[in-house]
Amino acid sequence: MTLKASVYIATSLDGFIARESGELDWLMVATTSSDDHGYAAYMATVDTLVMGRNTYEKVLTFGEWPYPHKRVVVLSSTLGQAEGVEVHPGPIADLLAHLRDTGARSLYLDGGQVVQSFLREGRVDELTITRIPVLLGSGIPLFGALAGDVKLQHVRSTTFENGFVQSTYRVLR
Repeated sequence: MTLKASVYIATSLDGFIARESGELDWLMVATTSSDDHGYAAYMATVDTLVMGRNTYEKVLTFGEWPYPHKRVVVLSSTLGQAEGVEVHPGPIADLLAHLRDTGARSLYLDGGQVVQSFLREGRVDELTITRIPVLLGSGIPLFGALAGDVKLQHVRSTTFENGFVQSTYRVLR
């Protein structure tokens, strides 16, 4: 069985997923729309979330756990047991083997380091990126250094009345 690994994430127009401090205040202000921008439909297509420790710790600050009915795996070599999630130390090949062996079929990759690591390993199948009309100037970038080009095929773009532009790309192999 093959695993589909996809990314669904928002960035500032200049490509940052958070401020350097990790804060998302710019995103919370920008998302005052009642439109979920396809998030619920996307979540219905995935059975497992894979996130890094920093993303996991940020999600814990949101109050109510946003993934009560999803399997969540935190990729970390330093986090001990954590309530309601699985912790896996990596590497990615071992994680993917474990997920395949335990029934996962469709992964939602979340967090800059996780996305970058999976891209470097050639393990991302699809990217959905929602660009928020704000320039941060600096912060945590979505993308990092790669060993080579990652060729993408544009699948679709959607514009929203609040100025968000969401584009989906398939990774070509």
